[in-house]
Amino acid sequence: MSVLPIVTYDDDLLRQKAEKVKENSESFQQLIDDMFDTMYNSDGVGLAGPQVGKLKRLFVMDADPMAKEFDEPKQGPLVMINPEIIEAGEQEIQLDEGCLSIPDVNAPVKRPEDIVVEYLDRDFNKQRLEASGWLSRVIQHENDHLDGILFLDYLSVFKRKLFGSKLKSIASGDKEIDYPTVPKKAQV
Repeated sequence: MSVLPIVTYDDDLLRQKAEKVKENSESFQQLIDDMFDTMYNSDGVGLAGPQVGKLKRLFVMDADPMAKEFDEPKQGPLVMINPEIIEAGEQEIQLDEGCLSIPDVNAPVKRPEDIVVEYLDRDFNKQRLEASGWLSRVIQHENDHLDGILFLDYLSVFKRKLFGSKLKSIASGDKEIDYPTVPKKAQV
């Protein structure tokens, strides 16, 4: 297992739609392990395939730190392959979100409080999960990554401009980050 570098927000890869995972393999299972290592090493609660340079409809997550803080039930680590949110509740709640691909940038985002998601688990068994609270939020955030959507897209132009200097620092590779990243500029 190893820690993978995380692609930063300015990379076009994060704006592409990820492809469905069609088969299991030893290398795919290794990717899952590496993604968990990367997520925990970065103090994250979720990490999607595109964030580590893999355009696969896959994310790993562990929302338990947030659940504990907000006195919500714990779910433990989850692997979601080819997830589909099939229901979303009408009640929305606004909470601060951040992203490992956009370090040290947090902003309030409004999302449905409750969802139902269908997905394949790590063993490619079909699962259905009713989620609320932080579990729901993390699933929605990571699922957005699979469709090329960043949480910044939910913000007004004015709000995004407020983060301009932080975003430029990340894109240029000048921002000190406590975990390995790959800014787009560094790839040239």
